Amino acid sequence: MKFFAIAALAVLLLASPANAADWIIQPAQSQLGFSGTQTGAPFKGSFAKWTGQITYDPANPAAAHVKITVDTASAATGDTQRDGALPGADWFNATAFPQAVFEATGFVAKGGNNFVADGTLTIRGIAKKLSLPFTLTIAGKKATAIGQVILPRTDYGVGQGVWTTGDYVGLNVDVTFTLVATQSGD
Repeated sequence: MKFFAIAALAVLLLASPANAADWIIQPAQSQLGFSGTQTGAPFKGSFAKWTGQITYDPANPAAAHVKITVDTASAATGDTQRDGALPGADWFNATAFPQAVFEATGFVAKGGNNFVADGTLTIRGIAKKLSLPFTLTIAGKKATAIGQVILPRTDYGVGQGVWTTGDYVGLNVDVTFTLVATQSGD
């Protein structure tokens, strides 16, 4: 379920080659979250450990590049049983697949401050194309990206065995992110 958050965060970050600037994520101001349902009851969580590389030129969003890497074992919901299970073999299998990665090259401007990052999300070694919608606001050397995407967890093998159905844990995970980054030195 945490992998959804990764995808949302990646959309936030932009990168471009020639006149692009590197942007540094501000972890204390950023969040990669997820939510779902378990036995019909909603729950929320977040990833405590993730990093990203962003290169972006506001004049050329199509040349942007972003790579977000999430520590799958850092998923936390505040529920001891669920948090103990998430890194296990049935869910993220963090021992075999310690990271989930979203990488996109280029963003599509959708008008105003709305964008879509078309990239690839890899969780549990399963890579799938993902279009990640987000809004981007730049004020001076500070950028804030906010986005949300719904991911079918079983597309990435998250939830094995009895967990492959939606009987106990919902099949869709809502991933949200707020990413704050500052432009690196000139």
